[in-house]
Amino acid sequence: MATNIQVVFYSMYGHIYKMAEAITAGAREVADVDVQIYQVPELVPDDILEKSGAKAARAAFAHVPIIRPEQLADADGIIFGTPTRFGNMASQMRNFLDQTGALWMSGALIGKVGSVFTSTASQHGGQETTLTSFHTTLLHQGMIVVGVPYSEPRLTGMNEVSGGTPYGATTITGSDGSRQPSENELAIARFQGRHVAQITKKQAAK
Repeated sequence: MATNIQVVFYSMYGHIYKMAEAITAGAREVADVDVQIYQVPELVPDDILEKSGAKAARAAFAHVPIIRPEQLADADGIIFGTPTRFGNMASQMRNFLDQTGALWMSGALIGKVGSVFTSTASQHGGQETTLTSFHTTLLHQGMIVVGVPYSEPRLTGMNEVSGGTPYGATTITGSDGSRQPSENELAIARFQGRHVAQITKKQAAK
């Protein structure tokens, strides 16, 4: 029976979506692993999305299905992606997680593997605080938190500006959002997807 991995993200301008695609690709490299990609519901009104340019950017991933909180229980491992908002997760992701009280009450996520990736506008814009504060929610749900170990050598590269932390893959968007995920950042994301899938597969087999 295949191990089930969910990649669950929120993206406004597409940076996190591109990272989610890389995460998904990495997870799919592991044999006997089934990977589904989902997005959480948007909370921003259409007219605001239109004015900000986000509506056009979101067309690239409009085909990705919206997940319901109860669907998380179907996964063996879940990799969450969110942009940073003032050093924390985006409100869209927080709103989604706040609807998982029934899963907490029933213990439905206990023992499942959880992992997180993020983006910021600047190098020091709250990547690590977003990832580690997200981990708190996963720990409350009884999940097994997995990051990116230093067996991924790209974490220590010093020859370019790049995201990537031991707590999860990251990308830097630039203050105007014009910077897209670099190959180094995408490679770390693929590593994270593969690493989480491998650990989840081992955990599910117990």
